[in-house]
Amino acid sequence: MKILQIISTGPLAWGTGGPSRGVYELSKALVERGHEVTIVTTDLYQPKKRYMRITNPEYIDGIRIYRFRNISDYLVWKHHISISLGVTKYFKTHLSEYDIVHLQDLLSFHAISTINYCRSNKIPFIFTPHGSLPWLNEKKPLNLLYKKFWGNGILMKAKKIICLNQVEIAQCERLGVPKDRLVIVPNGVNLDEYVNLPQKGSFRKRWSISNDQKIILFLARIHKIKGPDLLAKAFTLISKNNNNLKLVFAGPDGGYLTFLKGLIRELGIEEKVLFTGPLYERDKFEAYVDADVYVLPSVYETFPISIIEACACGTPVIVTDRCGIANIIDGQVGLVVPYNADALGEAILNILSDDNKKQEYGARGKLLVQDKLNWTNISEKLETVYINTLKQSPPSSKKYEE
Repeated sequence: MKILQIISTGPLAWGTGGPSRGVYELSKALVERGHEVTIVTTDLYQPKKRYMRITNPEYIDGIRIYRFRNISDYLVWKHHISISLGVTKYFKTHLSEYDIVHLQDLLSFHAISTINYCRSNKIPFIFTPHGSLPWLNEKKPLNLLYKKFWGNGILMKAKKIICLNQVEIAQCERLGVPKDRLVIVPNGVNLDEYVNLPQKGSFRKRWSISNDQKIILFLARIHKIKGPDLLAKAFTLISKNNNNLKLVFAGPDGGYLTFLKGLIRELGIEEKVLFTGPLYERDKFEAYVDADVYVLPSVYETFPISIIEACACGTPVIVTDRCGIANIIDGQVGLVVPYNADALGEAILNILSDDNKKQEYGARGKLLVQDKLNWTNISEKLETVYINTLKQSPPSSKKYEE
């Protein structure tokens, strides 16, 4: 198949969040399965920084990539809306070359264009929300306007909507999407990256953390929705009588770093907290491997890739009950807690004080990823969705009839 993936934040823009990494890994796995995959994206890289090495097309791991200028940083980082006229121009001249389109954006001008150009070229498109659906229900003028004129159209005209879990299934149903167009396909990791993990101690040595200190790791964007403030408050409670604890915040600033550092000063825990900035590739794995527990206390979360990454490294995890994959974590690979500091602090101590439980959660986490949450298996599921969609969507379907 000739597959077109559409997303505002393309490969290497890892600091923008999970969708960028997920679309890249999915595309790479589909290429390995023999498909021709193109990603059309923008030059977004991270706040206040653009992707500079634009050569269209660019090839990474067999994926053909086109990048076009995004016209407004303000709309992206303030309102989460991407506008790229270059992407729309590409659709006009090249969309007819593809068998199927996979839209990985909801809040973008090119998401709107996808509807029109797929209809005019009689090419089916499927859609993955990536946790963006609650934005449509916010009672703000911009949100309501987008939902009425474009958001509902994207949801209703997509042949299939790929949901990460039952939480997104329920969100789609509340928005009026027929149940027979909803399919659950989770996020995953590339197992090849976890074959030769760093030896324990590398992260500790790099950041001068002693062996007798327990590392509590937060590795994500420093953004309010990820709950770093709740973790800081929980850590304050448990570190009063525990001097061997180290709280590590690793990740790019999502607009909340200044506030978080101020809160930590107010709480009087500065000496016990480490900010590393963003960590990628080997540096990231070193942090997971050395961490005694990984904590992501999000206000809202659909399917965080960082949780799967921690599991793949054998690190027990803790999330709040507002996380969309709480059901596969609780008591199996870690703990799920209510969104409050007392409960979070108690859960952290629960894991840190029981080495047997920590090892058991870590072992189960590795098995979970190896059996179910890897891109090899996930790409096979998506391939089936693509083929079934083409069979049901003439005239492109003919060559896929059995």
